[in-house]
Amino acid sequence: MQRLPKLTESMESRYQPREIEEKWQKLWEENKSFQAAEEQGKPKYYVLEMFPYPSGRIHMGHVRNYSIGDVVARYKRMRGYNVLHPMGWDAFGLPAENAAIERGIHPEKWTQENILYMKAQLKRMGLSYDWSREIATCHPEYYRWNQWIFLQFYKRGLAYKKSSLVNWCPSCETVLANEQVIDGVCWRCESTVTQKELEQWFFRITDYAEELLQDLERLPGWPEKVLLMQRNWIGKSVGAEIIFPLVGRAEALKVFTTRPDTVFGATFISLAVEHPLALKLSQGLPQEDAVREFTDTIKQQKSAGRGSEEGEKQGIFTGAYCTNPFTAENIPIYLANFVLMEYGTGAVMAVPAHDQRDFEFAHKYGLPIHVVIQPAGSVLRGEDLTEAYVDEGMMVNSGPFSGLSNIDGKEKIAEHLEKEGWGKKAVGYRLRDWGVSRQRYWGTPVPIIYCERCGIVPVPEDQLPVTLPIDVPFTGKGRSPLAASKNFSDVQCPQCGVAARRETDTMDTFVDSSWYYLRYASPRTITAPFDAKQAEYWMAVDQYIGGVEHAVLHLLYARFFTKALRDVGLAKIDEPFTNLLTQGMVCKETYRCLEHNWLLPTELAGSEKDGWRCPHCTRPVEKGRVEKMSKSKKNIVDPEELVAAYGADTARLFTLFAAPPEKDLEWSDQGVEGASRFLSRLWRFVSQHREMLLVDDADLGQLNGAAELRDLRRMIHRTIKKVTDDIDGRFHFNTAIAAIMELFNALSIAASRDGGRLAVPVIRTGMETIIQLLYPFVPHLMSELWQNINKSQPLDQIPWPEYSPEALEDEQLLIVLQVNGKVRGKMTVPADIQRDQVETDALAEPRVKAFIGGKKVQRIVYVPRRLVNIVLEG
Repeated sequence: MQRLPKLTESMESRYQPREIEEKWQKLWEENKSFQAAEEQGKPKYYVLEMFPYPSGRIHMGHVRNYSIGDVVARYKRMRGYNVLHPMGWDAFGLPAENAAIERGIHPEKWTQENILYMKAQLKRMGLSYDWSREIATCHPEYYRWNQWIFLQFYKRGLAYKKSSLVNWCPSCETVLANEQVIDGVCWRCESTVTQKELEQWFFRITDYAEELLQDLERLPGWPEKVLLMQRNWIGKSVGAEIIFPLVGRAEALKVFTTRPDTVFGATFISLAVEHPLALKLSQGLPQEDAVREFTDTIKQQKSAGRGSEEGEKQGIFTGAYCTNPFTAENIPIYLANFVLMEYGTGAVMAVPAHDQRDFEFAHKYGLPIHVVIQPAGSVLRGEDLTEAYVDEGMMVNSGPFSGLSNIDGKEKIAEHLEKEGWGKKAVGYRLRDWGVSRQRYWGTPVPIIYCERCGIVPVPEDQLPVTLPIDVPFTGKGRSPLAASKNFSDVQCPQCGVAARRETDTMDTFVDSSWYYLRYASPRTITAPFDAKQAEYWMAVDQYIGGVEHAVLHLLYARFFTKALRDVGLAKIDEPFTNLLTQGMVCKETYRCLEHNWLLPTELAGSEKDGWRCPHCTRPVEKGRVEKMSKSKKNIVDPEELVAAYGADTARLFTLFAAPPEKDLEWSDQGVEGASRFLSRLWRFVSQHREMLLVDDADLGQLNGAAELRDLRRMIHRTIKKVTDDIDGRFHFNTAIAAIMELFNALSIAASRDGGRLAVPVIRTGMETIIQLLYPFVPHLMSELWQNINKSQPLDQIPWPEYSPEALEDEQLLIVLQVNGKVRGKMTVPADIQRDQVETDALAEPRVKAFIGGKKVQRIVYVPRRLVNIVLEG
């Protein structure tokens, strides 16, 4: 068991955060205080914050995120859990490659320098990480297992290559997964995304679509908004796939619909401009050039706008027709801007009488509207409709199916098309397979070789890792830099030995973060991605913390990887994260000069009272709205400067106190000052009352029953309960801290009365409680104060304080006093009083003492909360 250094003779009168924090950080590191190991018989708790990209400097979002996780880790240790709290680096990515292009520094050097700097910053925050488990995804000993996992997926058909239209970012000059295209723009640089046909590697995440959807029900510890986002992204639809033969051609269009009951009302087909037949249908026809121009135009539009109900409906006739198998009518095929390739098959059976978008499109282009569902009690006519009828009703104009309710008709139509060979019942998903190929250098090389004789050849596992070469040019152009390295790309086929070519694409960096939480269980394992037994002990992650922006990117991919690795035989769990907290953003007002644009708050001239002015031109500065801190708008606070000025404990306390974790935090310089003042008050209190707080325990018993201190004692227990409830599961850190502040104010008042002489026992108990309760939030200062009240055992080894349920009750207890079974008096005591104190107080009551006289007490019978019977000898 660790012991603290010997107590110093005196305390500094002034709180010196830098000295205190450096002292404790050094002690924690020397004592390896936070290193975790499997310990059978002790409950485990795995808390993890999403690991950062090593961009060079931490920001206030990092400070908030990691402080939240650290509170949970330290609290759980005090509650008796074996806590794993690791940290590492999501180290592959485009910014490192951009640095190589712009500054001529190799991505590896840039990344490693950033890791070292950011690690020092995180250590300066006093975060209780097990740094012995540190990982970086750019290290070959990590990414070799990316490659190994890729090969296992390939063996099982989960990794495959195909030519397809992909999302292409012209600025980043690389492929993006669907999840990385946000409203038609690149998630990273916000450039407009275009479509490009390339040979790409994919992970077959769609094989797990149903399980990914159903298992969301097993995640009650996740925010409902994240569950909803994943449900919508997976996008399950139950319906039918119907085949519409092309007129005059051998091909046919496959259409997925959730409304097979309306098939008799289909008067045209709408195709997505990305559909493989979109241009082919008009080849050689008068419409060919117009169709191509329309296609190019629509591809530039944002997908969210194209697919919205409110957007303008745009389309063009391809010149081609197909046959409705139920009506035998030839119906025209249009390209339409609102049809998206990621939904269904990219082809829509258009029923304008019963779908609003189809209705608006038909009106615009003069297409027929046939009513096939009638509401009860009225008759609709296509030419009279002002909007589509989309509710339930009776099928009409639907051949042998007329007269059926449309609900029954869905099933009957589906059965009929299967019988006739016109299609089948089907379940559709919005989710598409994950394209993982990237035309970049700084990522995991895909472990594949191309041989003219043998075709696609996986790199043998004993040749992993395929490492990144050093001798590559960084031009920023679309061709993978690895393709320019002959030493890398030119290899021998491992099967036949002839000259072959290595795959020069790298993997999407989201692959790196899709299983890193498993690696932390055994980060130095060299024979597998992770040790299965150690992973079985630690997994699943009990509490995961990160931004909601990862709801359908990292979080979905990690769930897929966990299930796939389970099926490979490695993981023993179905879901990686039991509980999820998505913290809010850190926000601050912006300042802008009309001439010099955004300004840092520290650059401003003038004052709040007299008005802020631009330091460059002295013009008045426009104070903007409060929004997310960002470098581009310069509304940032440098954590390093904040810690240098106030200390890490103040930075932690403010970010935890200013708002609930899941809400956005509005920055306040006054709030930081307030947090600093509170910590200074705590320091002064202990310094000024240290003699009182060091009173020997033997001197306290005689004062425990003092009636005037009952309310304060009750407040101590209420505070323990409040803080425990607020941390445990709810994470209401702000209200927990507020309760501790209220208790401290009450202790300060008690200490000011008669020098606190009568309140010594309660003040000491209260101060010890405050230090214990505040330790997860501000660990450095609390550790120092704990040592200064003569405690030798580290706080993280001290059990979390327990409250007495009886002490929470407002009423006092009336205890009946008996001597030899006869009532001799009564006394009032606090509800949380202990038995030994009840007996002591009973024997001290004057009337009881008179009846005892000089006789010897044989025994004392105590009926809790009711009476004391003193039995005398003889």
